[in-house]
Amino acid sequence: MDSSQDKNLPATERKLQKARDDGQAARSRDLSHLAVLGMGAAATLVLAQPLVEHLQAALAQQLHFNAATVQAPHSMLERLRAMVFVGMAASLVFALLTSTAVVASAVMSGGWIWSLKPISPQFNRLNPLQGLANLFSKQQLTNVAKMVLLTALLTFVAWRYFDSGIERVTRMALQPSQLALTEVGQWLTLGLALLLLVVFLVALLDVPLQIFLFKSRLKMSHEEVKQEHKEAEGNPQIKGKIRQKQREIADRASVANVPKADFVVMNPTHYAVALRYDEQSMNAPQVIAKGTDLIAFKIRDLAQQHTVPVLQSPMLARALYAHAELEQPIPAQLYAAVAQVLAYVYRLKAALRGEGRMPEELPEPFVPPELDPLQRTTGASA
Repeated sequence: MDSSQDKNLPATERKLQKARDDGQAARSRDLSHLAVLGMGAAATLVLAQPLVEHLQAALAQQLHFNAATVQAPHSMLERLRAMVFVGMAASLVFALLTSTAVVASAVMSGGWIWSLKPISPQFNRLNPLQGLANLFSKQQLTNVAKMVLLTALLTFVAWRYFDSGIERVTRMALQPSQLALTEVGQWLTLGLALLLLVVFLVALLDVPLQIFLFKSRLKMSHEEVKQEHKEAEGNPQIKGKIRQKQREIADRASVANVPKADFVVMNPTHYAVALRYDEQSMNAPQVIAKGTDLIAFKIRDLAQQHTVPVLQSPMLARALYAHAELEQPIPAQLYAAVAQVLAYVYRLKAALRGEGRMPEELPEPFVPPELDPLQRTTGASA
């Protein structure tokens, strides 16, 4: 297998964010168990005594009968309704406390995520082969090993605690019932606290373990990282086509500026570039229109209609088209070549006005070979 396919690179921020959008995060079940058990134990210790006292008082009141009660049996339903309300209220408070603890533990371990994707139908989960593979995945094997270890620890701590306190529990039978119940309650509370301490220590180890496993599961290969960069920055081929379309649109729009040009320089069959120079407002000549093929012919025809000189200079036309932007000064490397053409145009216009003799044919201006796309392509092919 190609080493680039080995998923040994950490997940990028984009992939981590996508995982969060899909409802995935590092969650610790042990932390959730600790939250449920801890909140349940705390709620029991805090609420048990007032609830029992209230139930005792309510039960004593419900068991009080008189002649009026005997003559009105329907009053028993009202008493039953009052008792059910007390039990439902206590259960609701207990459920709210434990649910709040579970949500808080989940947010602490993996942050808040709002996504409906985890509960949306996914029929690929019905694939038994995929389910079998997930059953023996590193994540599941780690969870099984962790649960076996936690069960062993809890069993060991519970057995040691029970073994050390068995004599104390047997002596409680010789004590008055009220004192014995208090002692039993304290003994059970201490045992529960020890078990919660074990779960707490395991949760401390499980939270970073789940973060590690989550990031390990999202690791990426070199090919995936490169593909993500392409998607983030845009496919170079698509971006190139978009830029080409944008240039074509700009070229077509620039044709309207041809009548303002001082001259047009052409490659006879493919390129046409119209330039303008104003000494007062420009530091250098500017390209005000350019195009290829049909647009080039349109620039030529429009220039001829408005008596704008059209000159043949293939290398200069190609260089200006490739390296000069519309409404921007031409590259400094082409100053000399354009100045040579511009001087020829001035002499030509003066001759047409009868202020001088007609200049000789324009010699080919010097264009640095690296600016000529045709020569550069030929050199690269060679």
